[in-house]
Amino acid sequence: MLKRRTLLQAATALPVAMGSTGAFAQGSGPIRIACAGPLTGSNAAAGDQMKIGAQQAVADFNAAGGVLGRQLVLELGDDACDPRQAVSVANQMAGRKVAMVAGHYCSGSSIPASKVYAEEGVLQISPASTNPKYTDEGSWNTFRVCGRDDQQGQVAGAYIAKTFPGRKVAILHDNQAYGKGLAEETKKSLNAAGQNEVLFSAYTPGERDYSALVSRMKEAGVQVMYIGGYYTEAGLILRQAKEQGMAVTMIGGDALVTKDFWQITGATGEGTLMTFPSDPRNRPAAAKVVQSFKARNVDPEGYVLYTYAAVQIWAAAAEKLKSIDPKKIAEAMKSSGPWQTVLGPISFDKKGDVTVADYVFYVWKNGAYSEI
Repeated sequence: MLKRRTLLQAATALPVAMGSTGAFAQGSGPIRIACAGPLTGSNAAAGDQMKIGAQQAVADFNAAGGVLGRQLVLELGDDACDPRQAVSVANQMAGRKVAMVAGHYCSGSSIPASKVYAEEGVLQISPASTNPKYTDEGSWNTFRVCGRDDQQGQVAGAYIAKTFPGRKVAILHDNQAYGKGLAEETKKSLNAAGQNEVLFSAYTPGERDYSALVSRMKEAGVQVMYIGGYYTEAGLILRQAKEQGMAVTMIGGDALVTKDFWQITGATGEGTLMTFPSDPRNRPAAAKVVQSFKARNVDPEGYVLYTYAAVQIWAAAAEKLKSIDPKKIAEAMKSSGPWQTVLGPISFDKKGDVTVADYVFYVWKNGAYSEI
């Protein structure tokens, strides 16, 4: 099992500039780009994934001569998935005159940060923020290389109705932008398929004891538990439910796509289901990069390759335009394409969403997850 310290060691093996200042310019000298996400806090494993993807992309581009003949310098911003901290990070990155930001991770961070970036002329490409509001209410600068919760929730709700007909379903969420939005979309899809949940409830993220919630589910006879939220709380809720004797199947979204989920659940995580796009590690376009990661004993799981792709698209657009002007690149990203990436070809619609999203189901077995 790949432990977080291995990821961190691999990440720090590549050079990154932090806390420096620079000027956004079309001339010579390095080009500053950024990666922003939860480098600390309960979602740090996801932040590690993003950091590693961005660092590897920067290292690969620099080894090949850079972008427009200029070397890239990567700035890192830690928002801890806190909206206020995300705004602070966005202001810091704007002050450092970065040309683009690969980030953020949590939708609750990406949405307020995007307002700062829009005002300050910074292009934002999120590898992981799935709440529709990010692009629906976004400006010229908001893009994502992942899908949306209305797409993911539709797949999840339909699957539950088909696979668990007549079962008692609980839909839980953390009352945050990502978790609540995903839970609501899943509920909508489940209800449209003719099945109703027996419980739709919020829980408080950051707690360690969810016994009261587990008791409510036991009283309701819950057999299937859908979680709209992040891996730490999902893992704790599942473990405590199983410890109280519940025979329940957990289903979650893309936020469970980290081996840290299993570190929390242990064997109680066996059989957990989750939605995520088809495994990017198995895509032909990613073969060379995946081999490079594995040579360093790094498993590019989750959003590693999504972050790498975000940098790739920005770089390709810059080379096409012979410019790093963010607004010109944003226009090109929507009007041109498809852009060739480690995820395969990607095109964007007028909102900045990918034109194709391919959510599928995965199952956890023996400490690893695989496509069903």
